[in-house]
Amino acid sequence: MPRAIVFDLFGVIASTQAPEDIRKIEKAAGLDDPTAFWEAYWALREPYDAGQPGADYWAAVAGRIGTRFDDGAVRALIEADMDSWSNADEVMVELIGELAAEGHTLGLLSNIVGDLVPIFEARHRAWLAHFSALTYSCEIGVAKPDRRAYEIVAQRLGVEPRDCLFLDDREVNVLAAREAGMRAEVFRTPEQVRALVA
Repeated sequence: MPRAIVFDLFGVIASTQAPEDIRKIEKAAGLDDPTAFWEAYWALREPYDAGQPGADYWAAVAGRIGTRFDDGAVRALIEADMDSWSNADEVMVELIGELAAEGHTLGLLSNIVGDLVPIFEARHRAWLAHFSALTYSCEIGVAKPDRRAYEIVAQRLGVEPRDCLFLDDREVNVLAAREAGMRAEVFRTPEQVRALVA
């Protein structure tokens, strides 16, 4: 049995962007063809996850696609973007409570932008309290799959990486966790988590 269970957030506990959320972001961007926008959105995301200010991120996105977002557009984009990442999977929330009640030490390791942290914590304070360590890329200055991210969360949990079970929906992050010494699996279902912990 692992001494600590470390979860990714988005795509595991938190929901990914819904189609209606994506449309709100596209509306805020005010672009006729959003294809290049989304390419830039994802290609430039890592510095934002690692602590870059939101205004700088959106300026970089605009520059990449050859446009400019005024201050009002930037505020609207940040609001729509943060809202799109603020929901949680209630089934997984129940599982987190279940694991905590069983006495498991839980950690969170998330690539998350600084603008979102206070919003997400305010909305989900109750179940986030089950985690012994909340480790956010924007606060530690590195994002998965950087090896240091895994080492930092293990240190905060008071264990060695080899003592952790890590779950993430992205294979690249799972492989990096294994390289850092963790037992790691691509997240599929709550039932999978229960079987891995048993």
